Amino acid sequence: MKVQIKRLHPEAMIPERQTKLASGFDLHVLDAVLPENASDPYYDHFEAIRIFPGERILVRTGIAIQMGEGMEAQVRPRSGLALRHGITLLNSPGTVDADYTGDVGVILINLGDKHVDIRKKDRVAQLVFQPVFHQVELEERESLNETERGDGGFGHTGVNSQP
Repeated sequence: MKVQIKRLHPEAMIPERQTKLASGFDLHVLDAVLPENASDPYYDHFEAIRIFPGERILVRTGIAIQMGEGMEAQVRPRSGLALRHGITLLNSPGTVDADYTGDVGVILINLGDKHVDIRKKDRVAQLVFQPVFHQVELEERESLNETERGDGGFGHTGVNSQP
């Protein structure tokens, strides 16, 4: 399966798998901005941005992708950043729709208790490709069939492994 990729900036790095059987392609930082500056042009002299606890930033990768119908790309966190520094994705997973051809952005948030510096070329997220059923149609009903679970949700089965 082929996915087309385009550099939107000459310094953008093409995502790569780090091992043969890795699910995701690592996404690299081209630059990063605060949310209010998301529409700014790329910063040619970007080196790093500091994320303070509770703060969020938009990492721009400088790449665009084009997939075929029936696919999506998911932007997912990297476990090492989450475990060691509390850095994760605010909208996890982020969705890249098959018809979106703009910059693949990554919304990072610092859930840790110390500031973290995000530098140009850092690997901050991973891109995983998944099938999507575009032929799904929603059909409104007055009622739904009864199930054993019913409307129980949000932890209704508890957290202990014993009854």
